[in-house]
Amino acid sequence: MPTLPTDAAPRATRLPSPGSWQYHVLLGAAGMLVLGPLGGIAAAYMNFSLGFFVGGQVLAGILGSVVTAGYGAPGRHGANYIQTAAASVAGMGGMAVVLQAMAWLGMAQPPLWQLVLYMLCIGMFGVGVGMLYTPLLVDRMQLTFPSGLAVANILRALTDPALLRRSVARLGGGMALGLGCGLGAARMPWLAALDLSAATFGAGMIVGARVGIAALVGGLAGWAMTPWFVAAGWMAPGEPYRKATFLVALGMIMGAAAVDVALLLAQACRQWRARRHPAPRRGPGMGWVAAWALLWGAATVAAGVAWFGQPLGFQLMAVLLVLVFALVNGISVGMVDQNPISSAFVLSVILMAAAGLRAPHVGLIAATVLLVATAEASDMQQDRSTGWRLGSDRMVQFGYQVAGIVVGALVAVAMARLFMHAYPVLALDQTSLPADQQPARWTSAMTYKIVGVLHGLAQSRAGQHVAVATGLALGLATAVLRKAILGRQAWQRFAQASRRGRVADFLLDAVILPSPYASSFGGFVNLAAAGWMAAGGVVASVAAAVARPARPARGLPQDMSTASLVGGGLIAGDALAALAIGVAGLLSATLG
Repeated sequence: MPTLPTDAAPRATRLPSPGSWQYHVLLGAAGMLVLGPLGGIAAAYMNFSLGFFVGGQVLAGILGSVVTAGYGAPGRHGANYIQTAAASVAGMGGMAVVLQAMAWLGMAQPPLWQLVLYMLCIGMFGVGVGMLYTPLLVDRMQLTFPSGLAVANILRALTDPALLRRSVARLGGGMALGLGCGLGAARMPWLAALDLSAATFGAGMIVGARVGIAALVGGLAGWAMTPWFVAAGWMAPGEPYRKATFLVALGMIMGAAAVDVALLLAQACRQWRARRHPAPRRGPGMGWVAAWALLWGAATVAAGVAWFGQPLGFQLMAVLLVLVFALVNGISVGMVDQNPISSAFVLSVILMAAAGLRAPHVGLIAATVLLVATAEASDMQQDRSTGWRLGSDRMVQFGYQVAGIVVGALVAVAMARLFMHAYPVLALDQTSLPADQQPARWTSAMTYKIVGVLHGLAQSRAGQHVAVATGLALGLATAVLRKAILGRQAWQRFAQASRRGRVADFLLDAVILPSPYASSFGGFVNLAAAGWMAAGGVVASVAAAVARPARPARGLPQDMSTASLVGGGLIAGDALAALAIGVAGLLSATLG
């Protein structure tokens, strides 16, 4: 675990004692009743208008640290609990697009209480599965989780005066630059034409050049193969290459994850066999988490069958697929800060179509399990990465995540009903509208993708199956080769012996045999986004190489480097800009 700042005595005695019920009431009210609904409104608005939303972790972390600033350095834990609950509420608020998709498909709206409880069951199942994988992704693999690291640095800095003095210039400068870029891109056409993303650049600074350049390599490969994709019928002329490559990218992550998980299981098996005496248990085991996931998974299946008339087989298939995509998408979030939830939705529909699914209504209800559960599972993993860095209690953090799901289920249904009642245009199926009748303000890109895939269930999916299989084979082969070459001690000695060795190691690791987790990022986004990721990594790595070695400050966590502080500030500033634009747009639409 990273070095933690020394806890100091609370600076404000008027605040409730840490751990008391009054303390948790304060934190819960701030996270679930104030910051969470605020983030949920912004997330719903962004999904309805644009088709994507900014996660609530960074914003809630900044505002939550204001609530707990009076506790001094220990306030980082309370702020972490606040942002955990708030992010759950905001994330569920963004899932209001599921109810919009129901309207587009002409489904009769079920009773309000059934919608809320169905979303609640899926969310609870998602956080359970996410918690189940945290020992692997966070504790064992120690993935970066760029936004999680950004939140940890922000909370440590804003709640500890000593750390704030050391980091305020870098963190504040990054936030100001990210805010300016985010607002400027919305108002300056020339800046928008560059597809500038301060958050993506900041994530690149955190993960470094090897990961950033690998993402660009993946994007360039997809761009170069565009003519082949068109000739093969995978996409039409003029469409972005990622319409075809996102399936290949998902397959690559799945293939690489299969290799890594198999190796970790083999290692655990060897350790278990070699252990003569059982190790003392440190805190509660993970058996209760498996039971939690099993309970809520069964509740999700039962709710779908009883309330929505779902075939049992497709509901079970959806729940089982969550176990796969919670791991695959969690690795993607941990590596490059990208959660391809809509891609997981699309792939799940393709797999269900291969199993005989033909009814769009059935596909929507079943694949909603993938969309919501995978989103919440990845949030759980990212939140836990923040808690791991801060030393926050795992069980308490899980409790705040669960409480956030309860409020978030209500917020998701309320936002959908509120927006579609206020703006009837949101209920119109845009996939069947001619181009001159498409609403300009409410593009709803995520809903468009979801409903478009469901409308095409009866079409041939041979090309999509080939894309997934190709990615799976690439991910497996690349992961095996990387283990065989980069993992050899002889290669590591060569890489450390000279400059030529370091250059060869870099080229092999980032360009020739890039990590499937990193290069797959280029398949999910456009080429400009992959370029900004690479640029951020290169800038951070070059700056670290030319900078003079500095004496580490006493008590400063090792992962609070200049690159991570500036990069985290960029992510936070971009999130603040997105929130400001979303709230301004909502007020304009409401008042105008």
